[in-house]
Amino acid sequence: MTTSLHTNPPPLSEGKPSRPEPVIRAVGLTKAFDTVGDSGSGGLRWRRRSRDKKFLAVNDVSFEVARGELFVIMGLSGSGKSTLLRLVNRLIPPTSGELLVGGRNVSTMGDAELRELRNKKINMVFQHFALFPHRTLRENAAYGLQVRGVRESGRRERAQWALKTVGLGDRADARPSELSGGQRQRVGLARALATDAEILLMDEPFSALDPLIRREMQDLLMSLQQDLKRTIVFVTHDLNEAMRLGDRIMVMRGGRVVQLGTGEEILSKPANDYVSEFVSDVDRSRVITAGSVMRRPIITAQLGESPADVLHRLGDVDAGAVYVLDDDGVIRGAAGNDELGDALGSGKADIRDCLTDDFRYVSADTPLMDCCELVSKHSVPLAVTDDDGRLLGVVPKAALLAALSNPRKASHD
Repeated sequence: MTTSLHTNPPPLSEGKPSRPEPVIRAVGLTKAFDTVGDSGSGGLRWRRRSRDKKFLAVNDVSFEVARGELFVIMGLSGSGKSTLLRLVNRLIPPTSGELLVGGRNVSTMGDAELRELRNKKINMVFQHFALFPHRTLRENAAYGLQVRGVRESGRRERAQWALKTVGLGDRADARPSELSGGQRQRVGLARALATDAEILLMDEPFSALDPLIRREMQDLLMSLQQDLKRTIVFVTHDLNEAMRLGDRIMVMRGGRVVQLGTGEEILSKPANDYVSEFVSDVDRSRVITAGSVMRRPIITAQLGESPADVLHRLGDVDAGAVYVLDDDGVIRGAAGNDELGDALGSGKADIRDCLTDDFRYVSADTPLMDCCELVSKHSVPLAVTDDDGRLLGVVPKAALLAALSNPRKASHD
């Protein structure tokens, strides 16, 4: 689904003060819960307070989130990911450690500061929508602004913008009961956007949706993020979702951070056997990009060189063709042994007479799945270029195949 975005929402204030980077910083964050006692009849009946028995839901976690980053916290049930998210806006207090948001220590904030943080700086999007059934979609989207004390006219305008941004501008007067699950989650997202909060905390927001609607919501979130550049902390147990959405991913297990990095880094260099097993079934071709596997070309040629010189250099490295670049490193064409040989035989002295367009190029962020059909169809390796057409590297077929192989699976075959 393609959504038309309003890049200039109605303002809530005259401007925003500049804030230091990173937006979020956690240092040694820990949350311990008292262990739960057994009543003796097989059921868990009470929470036993004991100084000796503590459950560490979050254990010495440190990380930073940059402004405008979509940061994913990923782990299985019981890994501590949702508890960690609740520590960020202090829905629960930490046992120890430090959590800074915009340079301010959330752990030591008083009630007034905390209300201001939640009203203006941070907003949450929950898995189960949390909509008011008796209110219209516009009223639901405006709820955070109502709590903040924004006048009705301002609330209405901002809420309408937010609903239009998520594709529900024409349903503003409907009730939540009239919507599908995916549409209700759009309202939850609109409510978060309407407040103009700099940080969005999203706790498995799409996990209750069916696969098709879930993918639509992922597409919507990526489109919104490209346009609005909010700082997002996104919790999920789905590795494919994490790989698709996250600028960086923090993998958790048993309350601890197991690995933190980009999707490509986690796939190509898993920190341990747990992560390696976890990523074993991920479609690597959708995550790994051309830029991460490109190599320096063995040989290139420059405009102005003679066909004889280039043909001689190709023979030295046993290559069949070469990219020809101008003085700025921009590809002007390719020249193969046949073209160079014909030019030499006919007395042509300029490599410009040998150029062909028998090559393809991609950008560095192109997924390998889009490169597979291109690597073996031409005389030169697939080129990786910048926006100005300058050659950054090439993707040899062997490098692509090596990147797509799964070392762990191969070792078990």
